[in-house]
Amino acid sequence: MPRALRTEAVVLRTFRYGEADRILHLYTPHAGRVGAIAKGVRRTRSRFGGRLEPFFRLSIELYEGRGELFTVTGASTIDAHPRLREHAGAIDAAARACDAVGRLFETADPHPHVFNLLCRHLRLLNEQPVEAGRARSLAFRMKLLHAAGFAPALAACAHCGDARHLSGFSAAAGGVVCRTCEAGSFPIGAEAHRFMADALASPLLRAPSASGAALGEVERAIAEMLAHHAQVRLIPAAAAGTIER
Repeated sequence: MPRALRTEAVVLRTFRYGEADRILHLYTPHAGRVGAIAKGVRRTRSRFGGRLEPFFRLSIELYEGRGELFTVTGASTIDAHPRLREHAGAIDAAARACDAVGRLFETADPHPHVFNLLCRHLRLLNEQPVEAGRARSLAFRMKLLHAAGFAPALAACAHCGDARHLSGFSAAAGGVVCRTCEAGSFPIGAEAHRFMADALASPLLRAPSASGAALGEVERAIAEMLAHHAQVRLIPAAAAGTIER
């Protein structure tokens, strides 16, 4: 039966459709990821104006018809995040964050904590766009791993439980491993290990920092966890030219 849905949403991405329409991927707190069509939005006098753009946080009204897509019937802006659009690094970080949420949480299952995490990340990128960089993006991904149920074991060897001599990372085992159990793992240093633990324990506002080499190890650990346990591959957390500090 057709139904109406009024919800907050973040616009993850958009696609042109036909002569004047646009397809939207939205992430909502209580309906998960939603696909919608905004009819006539690309016309000059569209009643939606420029609100249905990536990274906008909206109060949106949707109507579910017979097809797979909802139809947008109304929208008002909660936060447009205008400052992040002035900085290439912040735009890049926002796009990658939205892509990660869309890939990891692609169903209609509700994850309000993921919605709130994404909103916090976008707000920080808007408030501190010059500080957008790989470290914060990876801290955000670590929190997504936790929300998806794939957080790696970090306190002790994921294979034998020994808390000593943790020197490798194994996605198959589920986290860091000791020297005895390191077969099939890749080496991970103390700095990367500490970054992952701190990223899970700290709010995004106080995301930890680390050297480029350590962040590379963290990114590999996240990528291998997702590929092994969720069959998901994300684009790298930062491209060449992204602003880092």
